[in-house]
Amino acid sequence: SLNFETVHQHKNGTRVPVEIFLQYIATQGNQSRFVAIVRDITERKRAEAELRIAAIAFDSREGVVVTDAQQAILKVNQAFTRITGYAATEAIGTTPGRLLKSGRHDSVFYKAMWECLQRDKFWQGEVWNRRKCGVIYPEWLSISMLTNEHGDVVNYVAMFSDITEKKQAEETIYNLAFYDPLTDLPNRRLLQDRLQHTLASSARHQRHGAVLFIDLDNFKALNDTRGHDIGDMLLIEVATRLKTCVRTDDTVARQGGDEFVVVLSDLSAKAGQAAVQAETVAEKIRAELNQPFTLSGTEYHGSPSIGITLFLAHEVSVDELLKRADTAMYQAKRSGRNAIRFFDPETHAAMEVRISLETDLRYALPKNQLRLYYQIQVDHKGDIFGAEVLLRWQHPSKGLVPPLQFIPLAEDTGLILPIGLWVLETACKQIQEWEKDPRTQHLQLAVNVSARQFRQSDFVKQVSNIMEKTGIDPRRLKLELTESLVLDNINQTIAKMQALKSMGVGFSMDDFGTGYSSLAYLTLLPLDQVKIDQSFVRNLGSKPGNAVIVQTIIGMTKNLGLNVIAEGVETLEQRDFLEQHGCHHFQGYLFGKPVPIEVLETSLLQNRTGIALPNQKKA
Repeated sequence: SLNFETVHQHKNGTRVPVEIFLQYIATQGNQSRFVAIVRDITERKRAEAELRIAAIAFDSREGVVVTDAQQAILKVNQAFTRITGYAATEAIGTTPGRLLKSGRHDSVFYKAMWECLQRDKFWQGEVWNRRKCGVIYPEWLSISMLTNEHGDVVNYVAMFSDITEKKQAEETIYNLAFYDPLTDLPNRRLLQDRLQHTLASSARHQRHGAVLFIDLDNFKALNDTRGHDIGDMLLIEVATRLKTCVRTDDTVARQGGDEFVVVLSDLSAKAGQAAVQAETVAEKIRAELNQPFTLSGTEYHGSPSIGITLFLAHEVSVDELLKRADTAMYQAKRSGRNAIRFFDPETHAAMEVRISLETDLRYALPKNQLRLYYQIQVDHKGDIFGAEVLLRWQHPSKGLVPPLQFIPLAEDTGLILPIGLWVLETACKQIQEWEKDPRTQHLQLAVNVSARQFRQSDFVKQVSNIMEKTGIDPRRLKLELTESLVLDNINQTIAKMQALKSMGVGFSMDDFGTGYSSLAYLTLLPLDQVKIDQSFVRNLGSKPGNAVIVQTIIGMTKNLGLNVIAEGVETLEQRDFLEQHGCHHFQGYLFGKPVPIEVLETSLLQNRTGIALPNQKKA
């Protein structure tokens, strides 16, 4: 007999797999026969193919679990053992829930899963399970329910894959998008999202929240002197401390640079109480950041400036809230730093004006909008011996902008450096013109120098180059310095003053008496003149104490051999009092307001102040 498989061709032309059983039958009389039995094995071949496919699938990289209707494990593949750590002998007979359950999903999750299985006979989704070693890992799980012809459950087949690497990649991408890589705090993008959610929560519960904008004082100086690595150490430590000052539901974020933002939620429904709660947290932060930091073995003392703004529901946008908190922070900076300030609408409006003005100021010098005004200085006989140069800004739409509005702005932005240089050059050119005329060649010009301008390392060279370029007599130039400028880094100040003094330049201490005057320092400085501040002169008649201060200043400068001049003189009574006590040089509206050069030159050529004074020289 013989048994074999082959392929036959059907009458309709299709090829059919068959199994042939061939039997030899011997008979008498040479009548032997072969009997063949042919059987169509198409279905068997299909079943074998499916079994091969199933076997390959069963041994795939995905874990496979087959259970009975009661969820008892009947069979697992090698990938199951590789992923979970459980051998087949350990798994068979138990249930996936008892063996692998992580505890991360609640009953609601599993209830929804089984409802879907009962309805659709299939479920898939992300599940956290536990390996044999106890490590919890994420997997993508698909469960199929197999039923018989009566609809009864026969088996459950589950296929799963370990998606740990995928989750880690997703987490890395998420962190890069939403977290600051240095401090691991939420970045600006995530901050805005969190703040939006906090606003929604505030609207639902009608409770206040607060935004705290925190800037580290003098951080740039630390970076510049000790390097960015040390600066980064400080930022990391600040982030750690900030997190200890707030609740779990609050948000601490890094806005950028040395700026941090704290969002407080679920404060009181009453604005007053919410303000107290926010200020309490701010004070806690301020105290924490005032504690010394140890940076690479060296102790560092820092401080924060903190701005606070409250919010309720969606009264303002996220961007507006951050802007208000930022404005309040700058108020804290201007108040002396290491301070806390709440947002004030009037201050915010002023900041808006300031920002607009700053933009315009950047074009003031290139567009030739700056002007020099001159206020004459006279002696006791009324003779004009010089003038003070005063800066004015002729704005194209706002008109003449007061110096108190734009000069501090120029200081803050650094624009004072090119502007100050222009003032000095223009003043020296004016002295050059005056020296051509015998009637004005004796006049001296006083030029105010800002602290930022004076502290430039090449300031002495700048002045020297301008004087050399214009060819003026250095004695005709007088630089006015404020007390605060002079007393900051006194040794460097003296060195610069002496260098210029040796060239013939004169010096006057402006606003004397308003700062922290020290007689000891005054004796060291190579000054020519002290200027009595107008605040003392203005109240000579109404505040007896001012008269004493003025007399003291006059007496002190006289004893030191210095010239003294009083500014802000507006009445004959003030002028007479000053002269009676030894001050013989004056400046103020009594003699003339600050005017353009064209107006000034008329007075100069007449050498008259327009005021009838005793012994006044007539033109």
